[in-house]
Amino acid sequence: MRQLVQVHALMILTGRISDNYAASRLISFAALHPAGHLSHALAIFSSTVSPNSFMYNTLIRALASSPNPSHALLLYPQMLCSGPPPGRHTFPFLLKATANASDLSAARQIHTHAVRHGLDSDPYVVNGLIRSYGTCGFLIEARQLFDETPERNTIVWTTMVSGYVQNFCAGEAVTLFCEMMGSGIEPCEATLASVLSACARLGGLQLGQKVHELIGEKGIEVGVILGTALVDMYAKNGKMSIARKLFEGMPQRNTVTWNAMICGSAHYGHTSYALELFREMVDVKEIHPNDITFVGVLSACCNAGNVDFAQRIFSCMEEKYGVEPKVEHYGCMVDLLGRCGRLEEAEQLVKGMKWKADVVVLGALLTACRKSGNVEIAERVVKEMLKVEPGNHGVYVGLSNMYAEVGEWEDVERLRRLMRYGGLKKVPGWSCV
Repeated sequence: MRQLVQVHALMILTGRISDNYAASRLISFAALHPAGHLSHALAIFSSTVSPNSFMYNTLIRALASSPNPSHALLLYPQMLCSGPPPGRHTFPFLLKATANASDLSAARQIHTHAVRHGLDSDPYVVNGLIRSYGTCGFLIEARQLFDETPERNTIVWTTMVSGYVQNFCAGEAVTLFCEMMGSGIEPCEATLASVLSACARLGGLQLGQKVHELIGEKGIEVGVILGTALVDMYAKNGKMSIARKLFEGMPQRNTVTWNAMICGSAHYGHTSYALELFREMVDVKEIHPNDITFVGVLSACCNAGNVDFAQRIFSCMEEKYGVEPKVEHYGCMVDLLGRCGRLEEAEQLVKGMKWKADVVVLGALLTACRKSGNVEIAERVVKEMLKVEPGNHGVYVGLSNMYAEVGEWEDVERLRRLMRYGGLKKVPGWSCV
């Protein structure tokens, strides 16, 4: 970048900066530099009298992947007003920006413009549209575009499968993958990683194992992404020995890889191994634990009844690791303290939350009260829960049962009268069926 600045200065001195071809190369280097020098690229662009399409496309591409992808969309109207017409390279980058910004309205507008310019059937534009609609949760239009595409390559199939996985439609993702294989389309690493994620969510061990076999048969290199997907699939299906073997055999791992093993180990009762993994993870300089890591660690502590270690970790999450405790972390701590009979501490923890406690955290505390028979704290918890969900029938039923267990029949009758004449309704249940 230092050398580029010198070249830039020389171009200004010699007057070559007015050459759009040369200036576009400066913009391209600065905008797409791994260290990120977008401000320098934008400064060159703003001083260019008549920017060409390459400049616009390069900056839209860079901005689409920036922390503020919506800025790419702000550049597009300027291109329409004073610049060259958008082409087949413009729309995929614009659609990437709408996907990264989760802006459905902008995606639909860009779609309209692609139709106007006769580029809505371009494979790269179609793929961008499917990805954008899928990311924004608008799967019905996404699938319609997919079905209407006459020539669907591996990228288009993968984008649609990934869209289903991202929207927790694992069953649809698996069905589409099977259709893809039946059509003779060769899956790529991203396809297999997506379908393995679907298998992890569905508990589809059999298909996951077939995908693993396919990877070996095709000689596909198992990198970090695919390796992590395999570890996660086996861990979520309870095959911890296979997951551990794969994990230990991976030359490179990222935070998601470590999380898959820590959370999987915690879920299936391998608490000592989960905590051991966490200690190893924090020793790796390139790896940084995130909020999911601490959910796994605190869950392991909860299963093992290890209050002291959990409290130490919880208290230093933000200060030492830069991870602010969320509702899930408070829920784990409340559950752990409640199991150990330390209800007063659990109640104080809930009161000390930065934001108002939700029914999940309060429900964990109420459950702990019920197990310990602590009616006094339960009454206070119920009052707080009713502030969040007024008229919740289930809360009163839980408290009524607690009164009955300790023989407080007058309170039982009082609550039942309140439920009968207070207009309270039972929250209906529902099932997958």
